[in-house]
Amino acid sequence: MQVLKFGGTSVGGAERMKKVAQLIKGEERKVVVLSAMSGTTNSLVQIAAYLFQKQNELAAELIQGLKIKYQKTIDDLFENEASQQKGAELVESHFNFLLAFTQDSFTIHEEKAVLAQGELLSTALFQLYLEEIGIESKLLPALNFMRIDKDLEPDHFYIKENLHRLLSEAEETKLFITQGFICRNVYGEIDNLKRGGSDYSASLIGVALAADEVQIWTDIDGMHNNDPRVVDQTMPISHLSFDEAAELAYFGAKILHPSSIMPAKQANIPVRLKSTLSPELEGTLITATSSGKGLKAIAAKDGITAIKIKSGRMLLAYGFLRKVFEIFELYKTSIDMIATSEVAVSVTIDDDRHLKEIMEELKTYGSVEVDQAQTIICVVGDLIRSDKGIANQVLDVLQTVPIRMISYGGSNHNISLLVDASHKQTALRQLNTLFHG
Repeated sequence: MQVLKFGGTSVGGAERMKKVAQLIKGEERKVVVLSAMSGTTNSLVQIAAYLFQKQNELAAELIQGLKIKYQKTIDDLFENEASQQKGAELVESHFNFLLAFTQDSFTIHEEKAVLAQGELLSTALFQLYLEEIGIESKLLPALNFMRIDKDLEPDHFYIKENLHRLLSEAEETKLFITQGFICRNVYGEIDNLKRGGSDYSASLIGVALAADEVQIWTDIDGMHNNDPRVVDQTMPISHLSFDEAAELAYFGAKILHPSSIMPAKQANIPVRLKSTLSPELEGTLITATSSGKGLKAIAAKDGITAIKIKSGRMLLAYGFLRKVFEIFELYKTSIDMIATSEVAVSVTIDDDRHLKEIMEELKTYGSVEVDQAQTIICVVGDLIRSDKGIANQVLDVLQTVPIRMISYGGSNHNISLLVDASHKQTALRQLNTLFHG
């Protein structure tokens, strides 16, 4: 059994859907997880925002505009009239559902139902296309097996039991199509997985079915050793450990969400990143074992704020750090990096929505300095156990880049460096020389 997930760009239009249909053919039993068509979820988020603001006319305009996009997809996707008619009826039904909210009250519960329409549409249209071209498959509604518990975490027992029940009811079927991202909550209401979206769904399904492999298909040929948008001559990485991949994902590698591979890691199920544009390439394989010592890749995380709290009272004062961290906990703001000295502590955050309140609270303990528009550069690999001098190599090539903070030793897999965002490109390009030295 394999689990294959295709993202929004992979099903972003009729031609992309047709290509995916060819990629999933074969004799091996598969569950195919689809995201919404690219751009759809963003539109649905905006529609929900307009409905919350009671700007129903603007919501209706956006709904009609999105509907036109899907009507064009139907024209391009289906060849025969019967399929086109079914597709048109399907789209009409979903968009009538959305338009109904412009005539009634709107709450948080309805918002989740609105956001679910993207995945429901993409999978229904894709299943209809498979039927037209004669590929036997079955639509497997995620709302019938994917559930979160009262703590908003996946209900693994429920997912496994219901998935196995649904698959056992179709023992002869080799190919199943299902939705990513969406689920039900403990009350049976439509909800979503938030973190990692469809990648997370694929990982959870892979674990529930004890899959041989979970494949994440995007328009990129695996995880690269640097940011190809900034640096020339980057290379795809053939093999990473779960820990290395998670570090890269958390610190800026957009191809994968850091939370999405955790279930696969815990169940030791390999994850492979593949490209729909170059399916012949092997992509990146992620497993429990490392491919070897040394530097593997570099990633950058933008939008970072650095906060420094300096206080003479901190010297030898136990409990000081606890009090500082409790302020961030109070405002539900997570910390990325930490550096301490006898009289100061510096931290970084990537969510500054409560920055003003946090600063006011911190001022009770000492002076507070804030630097915004910072970037974390993350150097990833099997570093602590590698040959001596890896930290020296990193710092040597960055001699012209002012470094605000350094975090090293907290993990076996990364060295984190905080720089001003204006130095990001220079830092990434200079670090790239470590791969070509």
